[in-house]
Amino acid sequence: MSIVVNLDIMLAKRKVKSKDLAEQIGITEANLSLLKSGKVKGVRFATLEAICRYLDCQPGDLLAYQPDQE
Repeated sequence: MSIVVNLDIMLAKRKVKSKDLAEQIGITEANLSLLKSGKVKGVRFATLEAICRYLDCQPGDLLAYQPDQE
């Protein structure tokens, strides 16, 4: 996949548990886990905004483009 999700890295930097983030932004821990692993097809801007607000970061801190190797 070309888009890499670095949410787990930002959680570690901020010393925030996934459970706490999920509770604060109003999504299930299961959905947050899927997002962290990159196994989702998309993410709502409202969810991305809530994550950035809670972790005090930018979307670019959470998502990165990495070209597929052929």
